[in-house]
Amino acid sequence: MLVKIFGSAVQGVEAITITIEVNVGQGTKFYIVGLPDNAVKESGYRIETVIKNAGYKMPRLRTIVNMAPADIRKAGTAYDLPITVGILAASKQLSFALPPERFVIMGELSLDGTLRPVRGALPMALQAKKEGFHGMILPLQNAREAAMVEGLDVYGVKHLTEVLGFLGGEVKLESFPAEPYTEQACFDVDFAEVKGQNVSKRAMEIAAAGGHNIILIGPPGAGKTMLAKRLPTIMPPLTLQEALETTKVYSAAGKLPEHTGIFRGRPFRSPHHTISDIALVGGGNPPLPGELSLAHNGVLFLDELPEYKRTALEVLRQPVEDRKVTVSRARISLDFPTGFMLVASMNPCPCGYFNHPEKTCTCAPGAVQKYINRISGPLLDRIDLHVEVTPVAPGTAANGERSAAIRERVIAARNLQWARNGHYNAEMNVSLCHAEPAALELLESAMKRLQLSARAYDRILRVSRTIADLADSEHINTTHIAEAIRFRTLDREQWGAYQC
Repeated sequence: MLVKIFGSAVQGVEAITITIEVNVGQGTKFYIVGLPDNAVKESGYRIETVIKNAGYKMPRLRTIVNMAPADIRKAGTAYDLPITVGILAASKQLSFALPPERFVIMGELSLDGTLRPVRGALPMALQAKKEGFHGMILPLQNAREAAMVEGLDVYGVKHLTEVLGFLGGEVKLESFPAEPYTEQACFDVDFAEVKGQNVSKRAMEIAAAGGHNIILIGPPGAGKTMLAKRLPTIMPPLTLQEALETTKVYSAAGKLPEHTGIFRGRPFRSPHHTISDIALVGGGNPPLPGELSLAHNGVLFLDELPEYKRTALEVLRQPVEDRKVTVSRARISLDFPTGFMLVASMNPCPCGYFNHPEKTCTCAPGAVQKYINRISGPLLDRIDLHVEVTPVAPGTAANGERSAAIRERVIAARNLQWARNGHYNAEMNVSLCHAEPAALELLESAMKRLQLSARAYDRILRVSRTIADLADSEHINTTHIAEAIRFRTLDREQWGAYQC
């Protein structure tokens, strides 16, 4: 007897529907075909034990499980449940009261029949709805996440017997209720806690308003990390679409926090400087999202940027520019989203105290330039704002302006950008910047004096447009251009000539 059960496979951050065909006929032995990996092949031993422990019999006839399409590699243990259901139905031990073609069924089984959570429940649910399935049966731990998809009945179950009883019409299950989406309401940190640093706070506000990349340069203890960790508190709340995109990435990577249905706050990722290229950009077998994608719609913070491996830094170039990264392997090519804000920090020299108002730099001659050169020019070109963070004098009082007040200005500026461009200024075409002639003359003069690249020209214009939006100005004037040029510290000729 031939039975078809429908499952799902996650590739990258998207899902593909898998048809699991089970046929029980004359002969002996058990086969799983359709390009399964070792975890799927080993499921035969688990499934036989689970079936016996549930009070059923493993068929002693030839049992063939085909997983179609057969040219896509099937990985992981999430196919235990649909294969088990298919075997019991094909061996006539289970009669369907509900048509199985209405459901996508996924779940890993323990030997006692308990269901364990799977990876990628949200992408699976989105694909199931897209292809017209009525419902989805999966472990209870994944139900909250999948239930965020409207128009799909999600049934969270704890044990195999619940699934068999539900499909056989003996057990009634209630679909998991969807939680209404609400924005993140509070934060553990606030910009009001940062003492002094008015120029740096201004730069962070501009970066948040336009989605610009920023690098902070200053001695140890100046507040670079403190500023970076508070950036999400002044960014606009995640929209529902952004929250779903971010949750898809974490679900596909298997990193969604327990009991979390959907991301409600912008992610903040801060990988250690020993991270490998693949862990940063994504990959593996099967390919999984890396730190760049886990920071999608949020902040990627690279502390002590020159300490990262040169190869790891160079892989940032394309993702920062294109807001996606393509991971190509012999059999597959996957796109992962990388729409993050890059925030980097660094010391001005190896000892950290170059140009310090009180402490003396102990680096050898030429060490400063060598240290700066660890970051390539093309990567620095892609960072919009370069900000010097100076030490704060002891006893300096906190500024007092809270993150909520800054966030209101950021939201207002982003609303202007969205109405004008359909996206944020970091992605806009510079021909739409609307700069006054005098402002363009000032920029041309700075280009010659600072020997800036064409990409830096575009970046300065985009930052100027954000500054104008914060001032609610229709056109970019010389004041806006001058402030944007001020935040190009590492482009200045004298910085390149610094010697300790």
